[in-house]
Amino acid sequence: MIAAAGENNELGKDNDLLWHLPDDFKRFKQLTTGHHIIMGRKTFETFPKPLPNRIHVVITRNKNYKKEGALVVHNLEEALKIAKDDLQPFIIGGGEIYKMGLPVADKIELTRVHGSFTDADTFFPEFSADKWKLTSELEHQKDERHKYSFVYQTWVRK
Repeated sequence: MIAAAGENNELGKDNDLLWHLPDDFKRFKQLTTGHHIIMGRKTFETFPKPLPNRIHVVITRNKNYKKEGALVVHNLEEALKIAKDDLQPFIIGGGEIYKMGLPVADKIELTRVHGSFTDADTFFPEFSADKWKLTSELEHQKDERHKYSFVYQTWVRK
């Protein structure tokens, strides 16, 4: 899984992010390029067009949904089956898809944004340090291009 979340697990509001962090976008691109990215329909529809060099697997309940550039499935199991030959597929959101994915994920690439965003309407699921181990952290300070400081964290299932 890969996500950026605020201090209280905030992800977004009205199908949009709560921040603009160019270096986090670069990291997302670096990590996900060449892989399957699994997402919900609403997340997919926030992209102006499919992201280059990635296979888009879109989960929706709508049996008639079709979009160019997307492999459409109707549950997480189907999505994972499509991505079975990818050594590192990524679940990229939104909130409901993260909740479904957390029990089967073995790694979380989490950008923890230092801030509290009280108007959020979508959240990353809670996960416990009893089940997950933090294996790396890299701080990124606030600067002229980044309104918030943040930390890249890699968590692996114990």
